Amino acid sequence: MIAYRIADARHPIYDGTGAMLHGGRWNSVGQRVIYAAESYAGAMLEVLVHANLSIPPKHHQVVRITIPDSIKVETLLPSQLPFWDAEDVTEARSVGDRWLKEMRSAVLSVPSVVTEGREKNILINPLHPDFPRIIASIPEPVHWDHRLFGGRDVPSARGGAPE
Repeated sequence: MIAYRIADARHPIYDGTGAMLHGGRWNSVGQRVIYAAESYAGAMLEVLVHANLSIPPKHHQVVRITIPDSIKVETLLPSQLPFWDAEDVTEARSVGDRWLKEMRSAVLSVPSVVTEGREKNILINPLHPDFPRIIASIPEPVHWDHRLFGGRDVPSARGGAPE
């Protein structure tokens, strides 16, 4: 399995500190977990939905995460979780916290709210014994397309002409 994580490079990108400090849909404050997406585009959407940006972020980087087939991936489907997309994340956090505590697997696949469950978010437990077998690439800069931020007549972040 391949997953992607995009985050602000001014902070550790692959250790779960951000989720531990702030909590997330699937974890409470104090619970270390790494949030990723099953696609690069999904990872971009997850950044954009949580940010109020009018200009492209300057410090974001991406890591490509390789999860070997031999590592157990627990999958939760929308049909199993009537609350998965609720604005109140209490029940989702309870499920994620229990998964982290029980160490049932190093990886948990959950529905992505921003894609209405059509794609998955990938949660990785950095405290699980299988975590060292999950490989993250060297972080690379994310090149945001200015059109995502309302710029129609601006050259792309790579310096090319507008499309």
